[in-house]
Amino acid sequence: MKLFLCSHFSSVGSLIKEEIENKKVAFIPTASLREGYTGYVGSARKLFKKLGAIVTEIDISTEAYSTIQSVFEDVDVIYFTGGNSFFLIDRLRKTGTDGLLKKELANGKLMIGESAGAIICAPSIQYIQQMDKKPEDYSQEDDAGLDLIDFYVLPHYLTSPFKKVTKKIMTEFSDLNLCPINNRQGIVIDGEGSKVICKD
Repeated sequence: MKLFLCSHFSSVGSLIKEEIENKKVAFIPTASLREGYTGYVGSARKLFKKLGAIVTEIDISTEAYSTIQSVFEDVDVIYFTGGNSFFLIDRLRKTGTDGLLKKELANGKLMIGESAGAIICAPSIQYIQQMDKKPEDYSQEDDAGLDLIDFYVLPHYLTSPFKKVTKKIMTEFSDLNLCPINNRQGIVIDGEGSKVICKD
């Protein structure tokens, strides 16, 4: 399985530029749709463009399953922006996109998860509730994540405006296998395991 998980994609995406250059990318902004600030979405678009990626933007909360399926089958990379982790996992599970994603990952495609997109890869996303408010229309009976990794990504560690909350999560969930990363770090996961890489 190939994953690249990060806090802030536009700051670290160039670390994996050979995986992105001139590739077809499914760009999923769904997590950001209900957020006040979404500057990171625009900056991610710019980086993909700079790297010559062919981007297809698709909102999994509104598109038909068949459309999502054909987009996923056609691309090399599936990218999830940051935003609200609970809204994103709810829409992934509700629409069946979680199954489509796992199928494409099994076929060797790369998933890039930024912030919420990284959090949802864990076995559960319950630990992030202090950072992300659960939507009123959340329809899941549990907080299960995609269970793609055996640890829990804690993005924006000690970076503004998440300094206090990330510190608190680290303390309160010390029993979990938390992996804190700041905005200059990314986690590469491939067949050989996982490693944190850093932008100078």
